Amino acid sequence: MKYLSYKRDGLESIGLWVNDLIFDIPQAARFKGIRKMPGTLLEFLDQFDNNHQTITSIFAEVNPAKNPELFFPAGQATILPPLPHPGSLRDFYAFENHVKTARKNRGLDMIPEWYDFPVFYFSNHQAVYGPENVIPYPLESNALDYELEVAAIIGKRGRNIPENDADTYIAGYTIMNDWSARDIQREEMKVGLGPAKGKDFATSLGPWLVSRDELASHRTKSLYNLPMTAIVNGKKYSSGNWNTLYYSFAQMIARASENCTLYPGDVIGSGTVGTGCILELGSEKYGWLQPGDEVILEIEGLGRLRNTIGPE
Repeated sequence: MKYLSYKRDGLESIGLWVNDLIFDIPQAARFKGIRKMPGTLLEFLDQFDNNHQTITSIFAEVNPAKNPELFFPAGQATILPPLPHPGSLRDFYAFENHVKTARKNRGLDMIPEWYDFPVFYFSNHQAVYGPENVIPYPLESNALDYELEVAAIIGKRGRNIPENDADTYIAGYTIMNDWSARDIQREEMKVGLGPAKGKDFATSLGPWLVSRDELASHRTKSLYNLPMTAIVNGKKYSSGNWNTLYYSFAQMIARASENCTLYPGDVIGSGTVGTGCILELGSEKYGWLQPGDEVILEIEGLGRLRNTIGPE
C-alpha cells in the first residue's frame, strides 16, 4: 500500500495512491460502517498493524468503477509529506561508500570507530517538506546540496528493541532528501558538534509511505534490491542501490531505541547512498545547487520526490 497525506477543501486527510487516483480512507471506513478510523497518517500509525489490515481488507473489495465515491483524481488535492509533522527525525550515516568518499574528499582517512555501531544525528522534524514543494535557499550559504536517502517510518512503540525484532516496528518506507548547506556545516563541525544549522532548514519526505509488505519481493536478507537515482535539471547525477547499506534499518532501530523509546511516526533516515550528493561527486564539476534548480530523487518502489530551489 502507498499511504499518503493530502489536503482537500482545506482539511488534512489520509489516502492510498492508486494510479493517479486517491483512495479516500476515512470515506472508505464509513462506507464499511467503521466510525473510528483515524483521519491523519500520524494517528493511523498509532495502531498501524490493525489499521493496515483493515484497509487492506476493504481495498480488496472495491474498485474505482464499482465504487467511484471512494476515489478521486489526485489533481483535486495537494499532496503533503507523508508525515507533515513527524514525532522525531533521526538521520543515520549508514552507507559505507558515502562515508569513505566524503571523508576522502576532505583529505581524511576512514574513521575506524564508524564500524563499531551505526551513528546518527537529530534533524529538525518541524522543517519537513513534501513533493513539489519549493525549498527555501538557506541564508548565508553558497553551497547548497541534496542527499539521496531512504527513510523508515516507525509504526509501533518500543524501547531497547532487539535487532532481530526491529523490522516489525517499521510501518513502511519513503524517500528522503536531507538538504545540506555544506559551507555552514563545514564550519560548525570544526567545533566537534553537529551537523546542526547546516541541516536545520529543510528535509523533504515523500511522496508516499510504502508499506513493508509491498516491498517484500525485493528483499534479500535484511536489505532491498532497489535502485536509487538523483536527477538535477534533467541530468542524472547520482546512481546507487538500497542494498549497499552497511547497517540495516534493523540495526539502526536497535541502536536508536537503546535506553530510549521510539514512537509511531518517528522517522529513521539511512544517510546518503554512495554518489548521492554533490559533496561526493565534486562541486568543481557539478556546482552547488542554485535558486531555480529542480532536484528529483527516485527509488524504485518508493516513487519520485521532486522539489525546486527557491530564493532565500
